[in-house]
Amino acid sequence: MELRQLQHFVAVAEENHFTRAAQRVNIVQSALSASIRALEDELGAKLFIRSTRQVRLTTTGRVFLDKARAALEAVREARNTVAAMNGLEQGTLSIGTVQSLPAFLDLPSLLARFHTRHPGIEVRLCQGSTTHLLEKIRSGRIDLAFLPLCEPPVGITTTMIACESLVMICALDHDLAGRDEVSLSALKDEPFVDFEPNWGTRKLVDRAFLEVGVERRSVFEVSDLETLLELVARGLGIALVPETIAEARRSSLNIAPIGQTEICWELVVAYAAGDGTSPYPPDNAPRAFLELLASANSFGGGLQHQVNKGHAFETGNSSVSLS
Repeated sequence: MELRQLQHFVAVAEENHFTRAAQRVNIVQSALSASIRALEDELGAKLFIRSTRQVRLTTTGRVFLDKARAALEAVREARNTVAAMNGLEQGTLSIGTVQSLPAFLDLPSLLARFHTRHPGIEVRLCQGSTTHLLEKIRSGRIDLAFLPLCEPPVGITTTMIACESLVMICALDHDLAGRDEVSLSALKDEPFVDFEPNWGTRKLVDRAFLEVGVERRSVFEVSDLETLLELVARGLGIALVPETIAEARRSSLNIAPIGQTEICWELVVAYAAGDGTSPYPPDNAPRAFLELLASANSFGGGLQHQVNKGHAFETGNSSVSLS
């Protein structure tokens, strides 16, 4: 059964005349008659009683008319919905963020600007760890996410927002305070304040020590930035954090660059990889949001796209999140 057959059937039923119905749907009468016969053959029932003077519905035809009208109305509604979504008049946009992101990326401002441009789009926001958000992207539960990433998984497209070096922070009266730089090997006996193991920054730090063959002691594992900074400031351990974070707390923390090894921390916006014809997602709402993000002054008017195929990222501008 084809959509055009339903349209032909409804036209004949409403006009009670094949010639007028043929004119209404803009086909010749013989083609209209053939279409109705094919529909009746497929259904195994007569829909019309035909005479030389009139055409009228059978009992089956009257019942089928209600269903045909409902089907055509559903198709019209579906087409209107798609047209509205293509025009960003309605739809949804689901965004994920790591927990510390709002302090460093002005996401509320971006969302407000997006809402002003596209008030019919419903925006949904959720928080979670990097691992949790990547799984939500894979399963289609969110459209995109802001997160730090040390190794992007296959099938995920990422756009660079920031790239910074990690630095060591310690209390102002710590033995390491005042050094121009420290090596990872010099930190092997120090107690560390870390994020939880599934957080992106923690994975980055773990990998850096593993690559240089240095074991370390993680004595505190936390899930928020403020607790980490407070524990370090009170002398309960040291930590590695992006330089922007450290500089913001210089009055209460000592900062030292990492010598010999550079640990690059990267903040990205991630989304499911498309078909390769565009750097943006196929759906209009997330694509429009990424275009707004790319034009935002806070990122210098441009972002860099990267699909994970084993290549290194290029660097971008600075902004920070740690989860």
